[in-house]
Amino acid sequence: QVQLVESGGGLVQAGGSLRLSCAASGSILSINTMGWYRQAPGKQRELVANIPSGGITNYADSVKGRFTISRDNAKNTLYLQMNGLKPEDTAVYYCAAEIKTSVIYKPRTYWGQGTQVTVSS
Repeated sequence: QVQLVESGGGLVQAGGSLRLSCAASGSILSINTMGWYRQAPGKQRELVANIPSGGITNYADSVKGRFTISRDNAKNTLYLQMNGLKPEDTAVYYCAAEIKTSVIYKPRTYWGQGTQVTVSS
């Protein structure tokens, strides 16, 4: 079993900062790409940023220059530093990770339960 647990969400004023964390635990052999997604009320879930195990990070245009994604492979933990937050960043933020749990089976994507980020104007 694999679990992804997010933390760090909350209520912040516009212009403020938050740092999200996502810890993966369980029977993990390796983790490939990890990423943050968000879903605002009435909207589809969208990619915020992702980071391969050893490659180049990727950001949505709407967060470039404000958000920074990083990971600690030794701790199987993903982070999202969010600066310059705007009311339109309000959403439930989910982490996702492509995880291999067996030498037999292909990696699959696991999701966290989500953490609410609310930015007031």
